Amino acid sequence: MALNRYRLRHLAKEGSRAARLTTQLLSNTDKLLGVILLGNNLVNAASAALSTVLTVRLLGDSEWALSIATLCITFLILVFSEITPKVIGASHSEPIALASSFVLAPLLKFAYPIVWFVNLFVKAILWVFRLQPGRSAESSLTMEELRTLVIEGGHYFPAKHRNILSNLFELEDITVDDVMTPRAQIEAIDLDAPIEEIRESLTTTNHTRLPVCTGSLDNIVGILHVRKVLHQTKSGELSREMLREIIRDPYFIPEGTPLFTQLQNFQETQRRLGLVVDEYGEIQGLVTLEDILEEIVGEFTSHSPSRGGLFVDQVDGSVLVEGRTPLRLLNRKFGLEFPLDGPKTINGLILERLEDIPEPGTSLKISGCPMEIIQTQDRMVRMVKIFLNNRVAA
Repeated sequence: MALNRYRLRHLAKEGSRAARLTTQLLSNTDKLLGVILLGNNLVNAASAALSTVLTVRLLGDSEWALSIATLCITFLILVFSEITPKVIGASHSEPIALASSFVLAPLLKFAYPIVWFVNLFVKAILWVFRLQPGRSAESSLTMEELRTLVIEGGHYFPAKHRNILSNLFELEDITVDDVMTPRAQIEAIDLDAPIEEIRESLTTTNHTRLPVCTGSLDNIVGILHVRKVLHQTKSGELSREMLREIIRDPYFIPEGTPLFTQLQNFQETQRRLGLVVDEYGEIQGLVTLEDILEEIVGEFTSHSPSRGGLFVDQVDGSVLVEGRTPLRLLNRKFGLEFPLDGPKTINGLILERLEDIPEPGTSLKISGCPMEIIQTQDRMVRMVKIFLNNRVAA
């Protein structure tokens, strides 16, 4: 009964005859318990009767002799028939169960009439109490139980695999708002700009796909693949008309969409980039397929200068962090515990806590982590020093 059912199914699929026998036995729990308890109680009853006969013949039928015999046989049954076998079985369930299946399977066939007769009374009692074990749902793992199994199964999974599996479970709890590039950091091609400015933007960009707008990001007209532009410019000069011909229709994502749902949407629509919009249709940010993949497998080695945040380690153990750095990235990289149910960046978190634009040199502590404002500009915190060695439990 202590055997891991998932491990058993795996062994059965691998072709283990013992595993198949064990699976058949466990599929009929009432009959399996019947034959085990039949033999167990038969031996216990026979032991008690035999001890009584031996005591009467050797020591007489006095009360003290029978009492001592009862205590002795009880001790022997507990040690050798109950506790020791059950402890061994629980500790080494797999080898014992697989080996026992070769004994229990034929024994069940042999004793089936007796087991069937006994189970008639068992079923009658269960019917009286309105219990129907035959219809009980097969035990299965919930999502949280499976998550715990992955996290605590350190010796079964390599660390990298365990991290990836753990991140997969979190995709339903993370939304596109948590990983998107904010509106202020979106690089876009403005069709109203001079051609030379457009050309320079295309040649200096670190992205393969760029939003295309007219005037501002509020007027998105499509998504441009930079490689297609390079291909077209081989045969002619760059022009706005040519750009309009090769851009693809924009793809919009409602804010609050879970990452797992968006990953499926990217797959179904064959898209790699989407623009996050709020309930009023205002663009809030940009999400790419790579953003979601990084939440699963971790950060990639290459990033554009405008992507993510900047970390500069200091000799005193602290680290300089850009204000636009996402809190999720800080928590994952440095093991911090910044709250994720509010602002998405360290700048937003500081402004929320202080309810004011801080001056450089201002110090504060958030979630047990001390930090100092190094630079502010344009009504936002540009640079923060986080003292990792001085943090305390939140």
